[in-house]
Amino acid sequence: MAPYFGGSIYVWGSIITIFMLALSIGYLLGGKLSIFQPNNQKYGALFIVSGILLLPMILMGESIMEFIFNRVEDPRYGSLLGASGLFLLPTIAMGMIAPYSVRLLVISTEHSGQTAGFLYFVSTIGSALGTIMTSFYFVLWFEINTVLWAMFLVFTSAGCSIAIRQSAEFSNA
Repeated sequence: MAPYFGGSIYVWGSIITIFMLALSIGYLLGGKLSIFQPNNQKYGALFIVSGILLLPMILMGESIMEFIFNRVEDPRYGSLLGASGLFLLPTIAMGMIAPYSVRLLVISTEHSGQTAGFLYFVSTIGSALGTIMTSFYFVLWFEINTVLWAMFLVFTSAGCSIAIRQSAEFSNA
């Protein structure tokens, strides 16, 4: 965002707003999806889709930002559109993982609150550590696209591993 719209409060407000909006939509969709025959194959697909949705940001991020920058002069709305173009879809997909995880992990309603609480604890700690590691170290050591490619590999590898495990369990049954 910085080379195009700067690093002002508008830019930060836009990024935070898009992430919060995308996560809330993802939580809602993931919860709805978890109702319909939840299984590890669908769960793995959420990870794979999350990884795939990073590709436009990695491959066309500069073009997307340049396109918006050349058409929207106001940094408030330009940064909001830019954040949407880069982050909205992958973050919605990533947001779907948490409620689906809860559905797969809950064995009994008696312990559902504890399971959900632990999952959100792990998720939030992971987000905090990821934010610190990325902002303090990774962006200094690597180009941002290298970090995004690593995320792509982690998400798609995790998704494939989950789906393969489901297929192996299904064929053994």
